Order: sequence, then C-alpha cells, then structure tokens
Amino acid sequence: MKNKLGIYIHVPFCAAKCAYCDFYSLSGQLEQRDAYVSRLMAELCQNAPQCQDYTIDTVYFGGGTPSLLGGKRIAAILQAVRAHYAVEPDAEITIEANPDSMTEAFLAVSHAAGANRLSMGIQSAQEDELKAIGRVHTFSQAQDAFFRARAAGFTNISVDLMYALPGQTMDRLGQSIGALLALQPEHVSCYGLTLEPHTPLGRKNPVLPDEDTQADMYLMLCRKMAAAGFEHYEISNFAKPGFRSQHNSRYWKQSPYLGFGPGAHGDFSGVRYEIPRDFHAWLTGDAKPELEDTQALDRAAEYIMLSLRTADGFDSQYFEQTFSQNPKPIEQALSALPKQYIRHTDSRWHLTDDGFLVSNAVILAALDAC
Repeated sequence: MKNKLGIYIHVPFCAAKCAYCDFYSLSGQLEQRDAYVSRLMAELCQNAPQCQDYTIDTVYFGGGTPSLLGGKRIAAILQAVRAHYAVEPDAEITIEANPDSMTEAFLAVSHAAGANRLSMGIQSAQEDELKAIGRVHTFSQAQDAFFRARAAGFTNISVDLMYALPGQTMDRLGQSIGALLALQPEHVSCYGLTLEPHTPLGRKNPVLPDEDTQADMYLMLCRKMAAAGFEHYEISNFAKPGFRSQHNSRYWKQSPYLGFGPGAHGDFSGVRYEIPRDFHAWLTGDAKPELEDTQALDRAAEYIMLSLRTADGFDSQYFEQTFSQNPKPIEQALSALPKQYIRHTDSRWHLTDDGFLVSNAVILAALDAC
C-alpha cells in the first residue's frame, strides 16, 4: 500500500493587496500568468520521480488569489499533476478564490477539471469593514459568487470570516456570522485580525476591540457554529460532519506534502523547506529551496504544539510510541489546568473552547514539561 502525499501550489497573483495581508503575493502582474504556469509544470515534472511510492490525496491551490488564474490554467495544471503523479480518484482538490474573480467560466472549467472544494475569502458581511481591511469585493458580490459556485456543482465550499476588525462590535460580528451561515457553507474558517507592522493596515495601527471583547467574540463564534451543526475541529476551523479540510489537517498531523511556487512550503522525507519569496528568481529557476535546520527541528515538540490546537488533542499513547518519549510530565502539566480549559478521555487531552483562548500559555506549559 502506497503512502499518502499532499501537493500545495502557491499562486502569487492578486488583483490588489489586502491591507492586512502578510502572505507572499503580487498586486497586478497578471501578464505573467502563462509564464507562471509553464514554470510550475516544469517543477511538477522535475519532482515527480521522488514520489513514485506515494499517491496524492490532496491538492491545494493557495495564494495570493488562485482563482485569478482562470479555469483553463487551473485545468492545465491539474492535467499536469495527474500526468506525473498518482492522484487518487477521490482526492480533495481545493482552490482558494475571491468573489470578484469567481466567474461562471472559472467555476465551470475548474470543476470539470476535477476541483471539488472552494475556499472563499469573504471575511465580513459589512461593507465598511471590508473597505477598512482593503477587500475589493462587496458582500453582495460574495453572495452571488457563492450561488454561482453551487450552480457549477461545488458541494464543498469553505468561507473565511475575520473578527476583531477595526471598529467591529459584537452585534455587527453576530450579523456577519448569521449572513455567512445563511449561505449554508460546509466549512468556516474564523481568524482574528493580527496587525503585522510592515503591512499598510499595521502602519495605520487602527484601534481594534480590546482583549476581553476579542475573547467574547471568539466564544460567540464557537457557540453560533455549534448551534448551526459545525464541529470545532481546530482552533480556527469549523466543519459540518464529513467536511473537515483534509489538506490543512495534514499540516496539523505532520503528514508529508510537496510545495510548489514562490513562497510555498513543503515537508517531505523528513525535510522541511521553503521556496524563496522571489517570483522572478523562481521563474528563471534560480530560487533554490531553503532547507530548515534539521538540528533545530523538534518533531515531538511540534506535535505537542499542533495537536493541542485541534479537537483530536494530544494523544499520550501516540506520543510515546512515535517519539519514544515519556508523556507523563506533559500529562501532569495538562492535568494541573482548570477543568474549564481541558478535557481528558482515555489517552487524549483536548482543549475546550475556553482552553483555545489561552492555547499559547497551555502549549508553553506542556513544552516546558517535556
């Protein structure tokens, strides 16, 4: 039986750079899309021989704004992936998409090519909040794009929602949650706004809701998602039963994946790497992957950190078997936490919604114990 492998493809193009965005993306430069696809196909071909013992069960187009490639380019890339790799028939194939570039043609062609999951960057249902963070779509456009995706045959759609936005109140966040849930998505990713100093929004340094209000916002999100039938399976992610993101889950489970495109990360054969954030160097083949220092990479510590961010939690039996380390000190540190923050079932330790709020402190305590 072959091992499972994921593929992540970073698409760096954006119509406009969002004011808060810290991901590697290029505003404009859409004339470079065909050159990007040609180079990407060469990269896919070059890496294929080392993957003969693997089957591909997830493909993820991230960015940037992958939907700006258009359906025909997405289809060509997926054809190249299938030509060089053993892609499973039911592989999860996700495309990140923004409402303004989700045309009928893009949706129809990419769906016909095998894409079966969309991740939509909606962020808010309030027009002034969308403008404040530099989004170029309106909520009405987002609604129309969502329904076009349904009409094109997409039955697995995730939507992004941001909270703790400048000037946002509990009531207005509640209205956005209700508006997104009314679309009936299968998955919702909810992120609190983080101001990075070098971004346009970070330089403006707007007033955000205070820490107590942000905590209340998060807990309200959790309650409303649960009431709507969503599983809270990772600190920022909620899914209807059977619709967890398989690709993102492999990051949290330390499963292998290949990264392609400038700014992409990968984790394959025990080696973690990043492709430099330099589109033109990547285009000419001069952007060599930067390997993470294996001496500094502690997979056991990473497992503790990642597992405590998920509903599956820290499994002491798995930890001992996989890393040959004694889990008792970690269990003692976790058992000392208030019951409000932690649950214990069999060999697993799970954070509650309140526990997720203080997850950084919990993780540090667990790491200090091992």
